[in-house]
Amino acid sequence: MRPGELTHKNLLNMSNYGHSILVTGGDGVIGTALVAELRRRGHKVWVAEPYHTNHPMHLRCDVGDFQQVEDIFKKHAFDYVYHLAAEFGRKNGEEFYSALWRTNASGTKHILRMQEKYRFRLIFPSSSEVYGTNLTGVLTEEAPQQVAVRLGNDYAISKWVNEMQIMNSMDQYGTETVRFRFSNVYGPGEYYSDYRSAICLFVYRALHNMPYTVYTNSGRAFIYIRDAIECVANICENFVSGEVYNIANRDLVGMKEVSDKILQLVGVDDRLVSYVENDATATTSKCLDCTKATRDLGLRQTVTLDAGLALTVEWFKKTYGII
Repeated sequence: MRPGELTHKNLLNMSNYGHSILVTGGDGVIGTALVAELRRRGHKVWVAEPYHTNHPMHLRCDVGDFQQVEDIFKKHAFDYVYHLAAEFGRKNGEEFYSALWRTNASGTKHILRMQEKYRFRLIFPSSSEVYGTNLTGVLTEEAPQQVAVRLGNDYAISKWVNEMQIMNSMDQYGTETVRFRFSNVYGPGEYYSDYRSAICLFVYRALHNMPYTVYTNSGRAFIYIRDAIECVANICENFVSGEVYNIANRDLVGMKEVSDKILQLVGVDDRLVSYVENDATATTSKCLDCTKATRDLGLRQTVTLDAGLALTVEWFKKTYGII
């Protein structure tokens, strides 16, 4: 049995578990790792996804459907809800915007209505996308409420809408929520599609001799998935309602440098790479102030970018049968 995995047999022996936790979107890239970590720590963790499985802790629920959401909370009581269910990414949000708004905005509103009634504590993943396209320098958590931020895509807008919905619910109903903003989580477990994150795209396409684009004026502070998940799992064990945390790495790295590292690991040159100066839909450089997450949640870097990229490339080779 893998760490964090439950069966019908050992489900009967859960009386000593810690918090009762629901993770919506618990089978996604982040959700899978988070569920395993929370279970490793002794919490009783349920997963909500919009399809059937035979897993005893799986609850079928499309968060965009209020009736399905309500049915879960009528039948189960949770101490915490990690609301990860969302449509992900800028390109995906532009091409499939109706699905994005149904899941991200309406789905979050449905969860908030249940929170207002059942009073569980909510932990919500926002995104560094809420810092928009016009902010520069080291970005603190307060920045989007201090400066008029220009949001360049529907995904970013949906995340900020959700944050505002959460803040309104806290003001009007006294709900308890912590928000956090990821920036460029990467690592094993992210299966390829055209709508995934940059490192996933670069690695897969380099391995398969496919073209990709690098924005040369862009820089990101990449954080390995294991380090990110450890920090996020700490939130329910050090919950401070109303807090918002940046969760990222401190080291800003140019996208061309990241691409060059991947090409070297794969053993190919850059003849299929197109270099473009700017991406108009995103912030040029995302350098986040992570002081609070370091202080309150034990955020730390245990895996360097070089080591993390090597692990990611090896996972892709194994997963897709590349020798």
